[in-house]
Amino acid sequence: MSYTLNELVNLRDFYKKQLLEDTLPFWFPRSIDKEHGGYLLMRDADGSLIDDDKAVWIQGRAAWLLATMYNTVSPEKEWLDGSASGIRFLREHCFDTDGRMFFHVARDGKPIRKRRYFFSETFAVIASAAYAKATGDGEAAAMARKLFGKCMEYAARPDLLPAKFTGTRPAKGIGVPMILMNTAQELRNTVGDERCDDYIMHCIHEIEKYFVKDDIRCVMETVAPDGGIIDHIDGRTLNPGHAIEGAWFILQEALHRGNDPHLTNLGCRMLDYMWERGWDAEHGGILYFRDVYGKPVQEYWQDMKFWWPHNETIIATLMAYLMTGNEKYARWHRMVHDYAYSRFHDQQNGEWFGYLHRNGAVAQTAKGNLFKGPFHLPRQELRCWQMLDQYLENRK
Repeated sequence: MSYTLNELVNLRDFYKKQLLEDTLPFWFPRSIDKEHGGYLLMRDADGSLIDDDKAVWIQGRAAWLLATMYNTVSPEKEWLDGSASGIRFLREHCFDTDGRMFFHVARDGKPIRKRRYFFSETFAVIASAAYAKATGDGEAAAMARKLFGKCMEYAARPDLLPAKFTGTRPAKGIGVPMILMNTAQELRNTVGDERCDDYIMHCIHEIEKYFVKDDIRCVMETVAPDGGIIDHIDGRTLNPGHAIEGAWFILQEALHRGNDPHLTNLGCRMLDYMWERGWDAEHGGILYFRDVYGKPVQEYWQDMKFWWPHNETIIATLMAYLMTGNEKYARWHRMVHDYAYSRFHDQQNGEWFGYLHRNGAVAQTAKGNLFKGPFHLPRQELRCWQMLDQYLENRK
């Protein structure tokens, strides 16, 4: 089951329309906090506020989105002004005295919580870099590069951050090389940094060496320091959507490097393995957690359907199809696209619900909270629109 050129044109137009007429208007301009700066993103189905606190990493994500729209779609003043609001809020309110960033702040920027990891910093990197590209703001570019260096340091020296576990059972997760690979890609594509190319390949090498298990057709979420499987509940737990996100990051790098065959093969293998483990053959959709050996998973939400794995899988399957022409990926893309837009999309108010039960029923109505905001869905629609546009242009 392949896609005809006409179907690809229709898909491109669909993603463009959804982004510009449905997803973005749900969030902006009403989410821009005119009093304190930044964004008010914790919203119910109809867009009403359910909380005015701010998740720092989503402040960065929203600022990145608006600057990226300005850079790659159209230089609309409201997008640039909206991004500037987030950049100012990050600079003025979201850094602790030790240089690390908070995770959760009050509306006026007073700190509430700081976490052990450095994901707030990675999203501040891509936001600052995209904003610097849009404006030529040297301070924003310098901030992006400096924070990227700090993130590299945290990754190389985990002892610099507070420990979550004792040393009894050492482990490492795929999240760090994944987020840093994509952070470096975004930095390279905007203001640039001479460290990016080598560091991206360092991250990919770590993922391939330690986390991709070809013998059991799996991508692990957590492994022992030598890459071994930790045969305990946490060590066996897989997150298919997360690994599939990593797959399209690697496919994106393959494209950047002239359709590099090794990276293309690696990204497609990761997608294959985790589609097999994550797709719910009974109800459709991507299951949130699985056990590598098929044993029970500890988290009670393990069989729910969250919005973001579907965004990542829509990107990955479409990218794999356009790069390889393999009809399997077109079939998978149809399946996940049709499931997601029929189940998650709120046709009345726009945007997507975040959480479904396994059978596809909406579990709760929030569109925004400490973890969900204007990022995964608009990024998916933007990426799919742009890659289809480029593919179709090349076919003329």
